Amino acid sequence: MAAGDFTLLGQHDRLFAALHLSRNISNPSANDPRRHAANETSPDYTSFVNVFIGTDNQGDVCPGASIPFGMAKITTDMTGYSPSGTTIHTAPPTYLSHTQATSPTLPSTSGHQPPPRQRTGASGDYGNFPVMPLLCPDGFSTCTTSFTTRQRYRKPDTDDGAPGYFALTLDNEIKMEATATRRAGLERFTFPAGQKPYLVLDLANDLTQSFAGGEMDVDPELGRVTIGGWYGSSFGPGSHKFQAFACYDLLNGGSQALDEYGVWTANDYGLDAKGLGQTHLNFTRSLIGDHYESGALISYAGTPTEITIRVGVSFVSTAQACANAEAEIGDATFDEVRDAAKVLWNEKLGRIEIDVGGTPANVTEMLYSSLYRANLTPNNATGETQGKYTGTTSYYYDSLYASWDTYRTFYPLMTLTSPMVYAQIVDSYIDGWRKEGWLPETRANNLPGWTQGGSSADNILSHFAVHYHNEAAALGIDLDELYSAVLADGEVNPPEWDIYGRQVDVYKQYGYVPAGVLDVSSVGRQTREASRTLEYAFEDFGIRQVAQLLGHADDEERLSAEAAIQWYFQLHGPVNCSPNDANSSRPCSLTNDNVNGFYESSAWEYAWFAPHDTAHLIEVMGGNDTFVDRLDHFFDAGYYLAGNEPSFQTPVGYHYADRPTKSVDRVREVVFENFGITPAGLPGNDDQAAMASLLIFHLLGLYPVPSTTQLLVLSPFVPSYTVHNAHLGVSTTVTVVGYDQASVAQVIPDGITAYVESVAINGEAAQSRCHFDFYDAFRLGGNITITLTADKDAADDCGGVLPESLSTGGFASAR
Repeated sequence: MAAGDFTLLGQHDRLFAALHLSRNISNPSANDPRRHAANETSPDYTSFVNVFIGTDNQGDVCPGASIPFGMAKITTDMTGYSPSGTTIHTAPPTYLSHTQATSPTLPSTSGHQPPPRQRTGASGDYGNFPVMPLLCPDGFSTCTTSFTTRQRYRKPDTDDGAPGYFALTLDNEIKMEATATRRAGLERFTFPAGQKPYLVLDLANDLTQSFAGGEMDVDPELGRVTIGGWYGSSFGPGSHKFQAFACYDLLNGGSQALDEYGVWTANDYGLDAKGLGQTHLNFTRSLIGDHYESGALISYAGTPTEITIRVGVSFVSTAQACANAEAEIGDATFDEVRDAAKVLWNEKLGRIEIDVGGTPANVTEMLYSSLYRANLTPNNATGETQGKYTGTTSYYYDSLYASWDTYRTFYPLMTLTSPMVYAQIVDSYIDGWRKEGWLPETRANNLPGWTQGGSSADNILSHFAVHYHNEAAALGIDLDELYSAVLADGEVNPPEWDIYGRQVDVYKQYGYVPAGVLDVSSVGRQTREASRTLEYAFEDFGIRQVAQLLGHADDEERLSAEAAIQWYFQLHGPVNCSPNDANSSRPCSLTNDNVNGFYESSAWEYAWFAPHDTAHLIEVMGGNDTFVDRLDHFFDAGYYLAGNEPSFQTPVGYHYADRPTKSVDRVREVVFENFGITPAGLPGNDDQAAMASLLIFHLLGLYPVPSTTQLLVLSPFVPSYTVHNAHLGVSTTVTVVGYDQASVAQVIPDGITAYVESVAINGEAAQSRCHFDFYDAFRLGGNITITLTADKDAADDCGGVLPESLSTGGFASAR
């Protein structure tokens, strides 16, 4: 892709630079009754978004100010467990920070829960360049600048947020507000009347407590503070460090004047030193491992009640951070930037239009809040690269948290709504292969992170290829290069498969990944053998799909064989690492004492993982009846865990045994037992909108089979919806005949129309009421009619062909 061809980048940045802004549009808070009072014929979609869903129950959702896929994400960081910033719990905010990774995947110490944090920074990612407003009645030298002493509780019921906006009031009555562009933001602080405003700016604090040296400069004439430092990632090798930079403009175009300024340094043991009038800090990495606390402290002349500051961020330099703020904000006001962000969010949210009037309000809120989170990350850091990626002419997306989480539902959702952004992310993945030799897996902060299931990026790229091979060139993707990239993952053994690729040589030698095997050619943590085996097989299927598409018949045949699912003796019990595991200290993640063979899942959960060949799974389990009985037991006995990605397709597994009504019942149960519109409305970590996108598909009555063009059909929770695909220039409307709001419940009442009787696409009956193909529906546009019935027995088969499986001749040719 040519250097000047960053179309989306230009669209977003020019919107702010030119200030083509919508003005005076209300942004009701999460608790405001106006949220669902928008005009139903032309709704303000942002009014349906509750940014605080997932800020409890360890959902790890960042509710801060951001634009779609923005690099700047501004929110408060809290003490306690809050890797993505705000939690709903009563914890003291320590500052506003300007970069966040929404929903980082964290290593578990036991079961499925991340370790608790003793203070902000023990887990999470980014959280760079904090700023905290203070009241210092006795003057500059008495300001509480240290991390611990400056903490303030928030005033109850003051959290407020909407797409592109975040606000919170401290218990000392200082209100903090933020809005953002792609690489910059504005922050507005309202102080109590008659009080002198102070701001603390941090050089060294970040969420991971990983500061490894840097500089800060205060220019009192310009009213500017610049910061540059080295920091580390939370989910990758600790030896790797990245650089980040910030530029604060403090004068608000000359409407504000500085009074005092200087620097400070502190620790938890009594140090709280101020340097009034000093303008420079310069630290190297502490070899003994001390955690630095240092930064700038400034006050404003007089007693203004409102202070607005501008901040730009960059991964290149302080000069670029300043330039980003100039280009994207300039002299725009807070409200203008907020309104511009709202324009961008309404465009994204409007990609799926539902019948708001006919849909239960909680479903509307769940859907658009999920769609909001599905457009937050990965972060578009194009033009902000370092290390091997310096000067790349490709798009650059960061915070890929993580390919193992997102290939199942997140990228299939992008397939329907956002192929242009999807192509840019694919371009970024391919560029990773060019630079590293393997596709990135969990990249963040310009650094590689840990692999989880292997090379799951293969399925992300293959899913794009099978859907958009006709448009690939126009979207800037070379399919031959894409194929070389995924093939490298499947064929080339990396020196360290903990961060790239797979344990290829051993896998090919045995046909599976054995435990405790001699590996003389690579390094990696020899755990997760069973789950890696199953994921490797599905990754091979993804590569096989691209081989078929491009006519590489020999590779297709070989990869079809390698994609055959494997089962072998499980030494440890299937209860291990399941919700029924009584041992709360059992290691189930990336730790080296995980001897269970599975990653963040139990043997029970991974037993159902064969998206490309469920027919063979049913066969080896003893046939349809036995399969259904076992699946019922899996759910009824409490082994299912909605927050675990390998279980995403399991509630729809009944389709493959020709019992689709049971899938409908299970999905209703799963949604209402695990999702909602409260802060605890997610079943754990959102995992870069993996949970959000899963919920969207459930609500729309669909489930995508990754690396294929097949969509499984369920009973929608809405009466109708339209999906807009701007690149293809088509819109597809799904109409649900017989929809009854009474069916939208955890248990469908008897006699209520809820089960799929028939499916028609543009007036033609589909071959099955269990599935259809993207090429027959969403690629063409038009109308899909899903007709429901209350006769559960009559609807309890596919009424035609079953969903495809490799062993029964499925996926025989590319569309």
